[in-house]
Amino acid sequence: MIEMTGLRTALLDLLHSLRGVDIKLILGGGFGLYLRTEHVLRLGVRTLFKEWSEPRSTSDLDLYLRPELLIESERLKPLAEALDELKYKPVSGAEKYQFEKPGPGGGKAGSIKIDFLTGPESRFQGSRVKTDSRRARPDPSIGIHAHPVNEAPTLEERLLPVTLAGKLGSGEAWQAEIFLPHPYTFLMMKLFAFRDRLNDVDRKLGRYHALDLYTILATTMEDEWKQALELRDQRRDEPYIKEAGGLVAKYFSALGSLGMIRLRESEYYRPTLQLDEFMSALREIFPA
Repeated sequence: MIEMTGLRTALLDLLHSLRGVDIKLILGGGFGLYLRTEHVLRLGVRTLFKEWSEPRSTSDLDLYLRPELLIESERLKPLAEALDELKYKPVSGAEKYQFEKPGPGGGKAGSIKIDFLTGPESRFQGSRVKTDSRRARPDPSIGIHAHPVNEAPTLEERLLPVTLAGKLGSGEAWQAEIFLPHPYTFLMMKLFAFRDRLNDVDRKLGRYHALDLYTILATTMEDEWKQALELRDQRRDEPYIKEAGGLVAKYFSALGSLGMIRLRESEYYRPTLQLDEFMSALREIFPA
């Protein structure tokens, strides 16, 4: 498992290669949540819970491409060139939407993987982008596809800009801006990720997704909570929003629910975590 500093350097190297280019990347996944925790801690503001979970480790970068970039695919050429310049290679079986850079010895140890994702398939209706449940394919092709995430209808709403600072692979200090999904969007994606992984032994039965749900709510700032309630009211009749409410009711409504069991099984779980408040907040945001 690569250290967070390695992921930070890899992301900074990519952003450095894209400097001066109008490509605003959205970072999700475990590292996105790590940077969110770091950002909120640095601000020192009041959040939904006092008790936070320990940030978990991760080994890849989940980068979301705004649908407009795939629709106007010429704009993605600098990203394709940056991946080539930084020695990333397509992952076999997931060509064009997963890329990997070998570790220092040329093997898996210390390698970096990038997953490219995007918004729902519905965002591409009427465009030249061809989509299915697995990938969105730009036309004309520029060597990059993205996995559509139908459960992220609010992907581009209320994004959080954060400054990523650290050292490039060259050792030079540098900083750049990256965008993080709103907590409401993050929660949606993690609820469905938990559903998809709760029986997957290789992915620890969804335990880290259950823990991520807690971390997202714990680090939600006061203004973000108000925005989440607004998004709830605006989107309550959409199919995926309704399904999210069903997932909360099924997996996170009581301590004996499978999601709550998985959360407490996590290696990062601590008995001081505010589980009652967590379940109550989830039910308020995603009512059944």
